[in-house]
Amino acid sequence: MSIHILDAMAREGFEQVVALHDRQSGLRGFLGVHDTVRGPAFGGIRRREYRDEKEALLDCLRLSRAMTHKSALLDLPAGGGKIVLMDREGVDWPGAYRHVGEFVEQMGGRFYTGPDLNTGPTELALVTEKTRFVTDPGVNGPGELPEATAEGVFMGIAAALRSKFGETDWANRRIVVQGLGALGEGLVRRLVREGAEVVGADLDDERAEEVRDRHGIQIVDASMALDEPCDVFSPNAIGGNLHDLSISRLRCQIIAGGANNQLARAIIGDELFDMEILYVPDFVINSGALVRGTIFHLENRREPVESIGLRIGAAADKVLSRAIEEDDAPLRVAIRIAEERIAAWRA
Repeated sequence: MSIHILDAMAREGFEQVVALHDRQSGLRGFLGVHDTVRGPAFGGIRRREYRDEKEALLDCLRLSRAMTHKSALLDLPAGGGKIVLMDREGVDWPGAYRHVGEFVEQMGGRFYTGPDLNTGPTELALVTEKTRFVTDPGVNGPGELPEATAEGVFMGIAAALRSKFGETDWANRRIVVQGLGALGEGLVRRLVREGAEVVGADLDDERAEEVRDRHGIQIVDASMALDEPCDVFSPNAIGGNLHDLSISRLRCQIIAGGANNQLARAIIGDELFDMEILYVPDFVINSGALVRGTIFHLENRREPVESIGLRIGAAADKVLSRAIEEDDAPLRVAIRIAEERIAAWRA
């Protein structure tokens, strides 16, 4: 695989990385536990096509570490982890998800899992058959998770507008929402409610038209979303779309969205800073589901969506204020704050 996994684990402070394989179902994937010094690791199950095992493993490592940073920035009694599954033909996915549940159960509460890309209520119900340590998608669970995430992203956008312009002034803002799934539509609903001009884009044309009809927004071709003039560009689909070529097309002043791993490389955060585009790190504001799930599992209560939003908005304000004070890219500042807290906990 041409990757020195133990060196990577030591460098990034990982506790455990497991290769998942089930002969019967055809499952292949990885589970990463980055840090549990403050509490059990939390992370969803991401299923997507990967070019090879190396790409899947690197994605698992990046996402696991980001979950620890999320927990630290939100001051949650938890750490970070992730499961990535390699989506390919011939896999018995019901059997695969049950196998994942069995493995999570064997971990005995050291790792809690939940939804992520291509893992929704149907898949989680299968995992729930085999483990207690999963977010139940039904009435016994913590509540609607996309709504919690949408509220956090909305409050993160509000924090960015205040940081950049001194006020939200929703009625005079034009916001492009890329990705109109449950998270994206939840964000659209909030933005429209506040009077913002909203432009939506989604690879699924039928889905885009449905959201347009429900909320009265403008729709543009998904391939042209980056080129739209706007105050805020909000990526809420799959990550990795902001890279050297794509950022040259941007016509926004702020980037703030709910997609994971929006930057193809961390250095893109520095380039956006140099371009005077305010990038709000995704792991700061897309943590609504994490907040809701952690509090439910560890404190046995359902946190209101509004409280989650306020918590995330305060974290975003802190990061952006310190970025101004230190004249540094918000991504670097957010990681610094998280690492400072983790180091203090480990001490």
